[in-house]
Amino acid sequence: MPARKKLKFSERITSDKPVLVDFYATWCGPCKQQSPIVDLVRQDLGDQMKVIKVDVDKDKKVSAKYKIMSLPTLAIFKDGEIVWRESGMKNRAQLVKIANQYIDAPVGSDGGAKSGGSWIKRIFG
Repeated sequence: MPARKKLKFSERITSDKPVLVDFYATWCGPCKQQSPIVDLVRQDLGDQMKVIKVDVDKDKKVSAKYKIMSLPTLAIFKDGEIVWRESGMKNRAQLVKIANQYIDAPVGSDGGAKSGGSWIKRIFG
């Protein structure tokens, strides 16, 4: 079986759907707590959003390019461009709410996703 070609970061964040990126380090305690939450959010969002993790120690060019100074740092990219970024811990509900704002869902007049967005329908349908 041929080896899979490893995609560059720029290729991974250029997608037809938003991409949630978890910048972490293996030695970072809060990152170890954030990681399973990100995994649950990946399940919650299904195929509506890609979720990737970047070890800042292994991918120093990417962490330097995006000036990752604090861990964990979470970011959402749309069409290869960063649209949201925040450092520190987020719980599952906070992260799903933030992510849902960038999924192609109806947008309310306040700029946020209207309640009844696609992930809510999938869960409570």
